[in-house]
Amino acid sequence: MLNNIIKMENIEKWYGKVHALKGVDFSVSEGEVVGLIGENGAGKSSLIKIISGLFPPDKGKIYWEGREVTIDSVKKARELGIETVHQGGLTINYMSVADNIFLAREIKKNVGPLKIIDKVKQNEKAIQLTSELGLKIDSPEKEVRLCSGGEKQGVAIARALYYKSKLLILDEPTEGIAPSGQKNILDFVRKIKEKNLSCIFSTPDVYIASPVVDRYVIIAQGKIIGEINNIATLDLEEIEEMMILKRKLVESES
Repeated sequence: MLNNIIKMENIEKWYGKVHALKGVDFSVSEGEVVGLIGENGAGKSSLIKIISGLFPPDKGKIYWEGREVTIDSVKKARELGIETVHQGGLTINYMSVADNIFLAREIKKNVGPLKIIDKVKQNEKAIQLTSELGLKIDSPEKEVRLCSGGEKQGVAIARALYYKSKLLILDEPTEGIAPSGQKNILDFVRKIKEKNLSCIFSTPDVYIASPVVDRYVIIAQGKIIGEINNIATLDLEEIEEMMILKRKLVESES
């Protein structure tokens, strides 16, 4: 049995009078890709923001590699090995692919008493990282504005991988992406699995993530309402119907 890289118990989150997360238990094992499935407003983003260090939970415990931790900042999350690719990838259009990958954490070299960005090393490393993902970029100096939506997500994922992340969170990575770009993103996730890294793939669409996830966790109205293993053997339409029925049950209990 694989060890949990992250385990969350009884997580609660309030935004004023809005009860966004209600006693959520959630975990990801080493090398596992978990599909976090739910409609907009279900609680996916709140859970991701807590793991990413953007917001603290109001209640509950978080365990990282078996020990209890407090993730009170993005810096703390990154120190643990958690990287998040938010919706849209958060790339800067008029910067190059390489500059986006090393944004705010540039590779530098000494020139006399000064430290300057080592463009040559950054370009070499950018080529290596994008190649490992199967991302075909003409040049590391290509401006990101000239990349497709799927390529931009690939650049953001390459940035996360450079920092030796152990858990990569993809927050609705296929949203607004053309079908060809969506295929690229699924290929990126397969590469992540090959590296035995853990991944959370957040999406409202049960069909998109099914080729790459090991397990689905379904969230609705701030509660975990189901968990599905053995994805390959299941009928996706049945999963979707189950999601709708369980969501209606949760709504009736609220």
